[in-house]
Amino acid sequence: MASGKIPYKLILDESEIPSAYYNVRADMKTDHRPILNPATMQPVSAADLSPVFCDELVAQELNDRDRFIEIPGSVREIYKMFRPSPLMRAYRLEKELNTPAKIYYKYEGGNTSGSHKLNSAVAQAYYAKKQGLKGVTTETGAGQWGTALAMACSYFGLDCRVFMVKVSAEQKPYRKAVMETFGAAVTPSPSSTTRIGKKILQETPDTTGSLGCAISEAVEAAVTTEGYRYVLGSVLNQVLIHQSVIGLEAAAALAKYDEYPDIVIGCAGGGSNLGGLMAPFMGDRLAGKRAPYFIAVEPASCPSLTRGVFAYDFCDTGRITPLAKMYTLGATFIPSANHAGGLRYHGMSPILSQLYHDGYLDEARAVPQKAVFDAATLFCRTEGTLPAPESAHAICVAIDEALKCRESGESKTILFGLTGTGYFDMRAYMSYNDGSMSDQIPSDEELAAGLSALPQIPEALR
Repeated sequence: MASGKIPYKLILDESEIPSAYYNVRADMKTDHRPILNPATMQPVSAADLSPVFCDELVAQELNDRDRFIEIPGSVREIYKMFRPSPLMRAYRLEKELNTPAKIYYKYEGGNTSGSHKLNSAVAQAYYAKKQGLKGVTTETGAGQWGTALAMACSYFGLDCRVFMVKVSAEQKPYRKAVMETFGAAVTPSPSSTTRIGKKILQETPDTTGSLGCAISEAVEAAVTTEGYRYVLGSVLNQVLIHQSVIGLEAAAALAKYDEYPDIVIGCAGGGSNLGGLMAPFMGDRLAGKRAPYFIAVEPASCPSLTRGVFAYDFCDTGRITPLAKMYTLGATFIPSANHAGGLRYHGMSPILSQLYHDGYLDEARAVPQKAVFDAATLFCRTEGTLPAPESAHAICVAIDEALKCRESGESKTILFGLTGTGYFDMRAYMSYNDGSMSDQIPSDEELAAGLSALPQIPEALR
């Protein structure tokens, strides 16, 4: 145990980078429902997935037995460029809020991609290169994942093709520029370069796009191009496995000071950030040990956990992907063009969905955009880091929980994930600062329209 005041930065050294990922699925009391092949309505097999994903990633996707999966040496070597990431104590924010709570945040923005996405991008690029592939395709919302994958592909000499949600490409041109600097080809989605993109544009020519649309295009591009596979930056089991390095490092840093969180908070769009941050702590809960209270925070404009349904649905708008049982707003749902691009996904990770359904993930909150930027601004002015809009959702709820501690006089330890920086999101901050930002929350009728198109699943599989 360290003595004296806990420092602003709780830092591990590179020898303490985890040597293995943690697979929370192996400890779940109820495994998530199997992913289904939409043609047969049977659980997908490795043979079903191998034309789309790298072989090792297929194995990880289907792995429900191994609690720990070794991190390849080549991946750990690249991790040393930006890991371990610091765990920060938000002393100045605590003082501003006049709260007895202790607020920690795991900061994942200390790399050129500006986010946690590089954790999985490096692993996925490594496996693609090991398999002898020429390149990979993917989608990106806010651009964090696309940037991370472009970086990782440049490290391993892979071609990288990114379909970027159209509204995000318009809002964040500098993200596109960074991807291209690392050698990636970036296409705003939906586009006229794929069959599915053309169909979507024909049906809704004025669409701003969505992650579901971009996924459809990226998958089509992968399966129709020799030597390519598709990779995904969130939602899937394989991604949550890779992102467990966040939580493993956070737990190790806190343990050095005999600290343990009472509350763990993460923004949730597809689930990669929250799933990674909470992984070892959720492992404690599943083992019957002391565990935090878990809160998932999503945008009110795309409220899959708080207003969606737990059902089988396609993971993409074009309806070419397998079916996953998850909290969903319907694959055809197109969220408003808010500034939290990385959270504009119609569904949620099957793992997080199952944990939420079973009560292990304690709570989901949907927060409006202007409240998120109120919190982001306060955090920036006190802690000195400009947060990404996605991260600011977690900041917003962390502040709310700290204020509850002020009211009750109870001191709790709060841990949240700061997924990345907001320096590519200045149009959003400009909109907030000049007062033109608005909150666009879908009506019940809009949500019902998306849910009305859910696929019909045999009763025995529901």
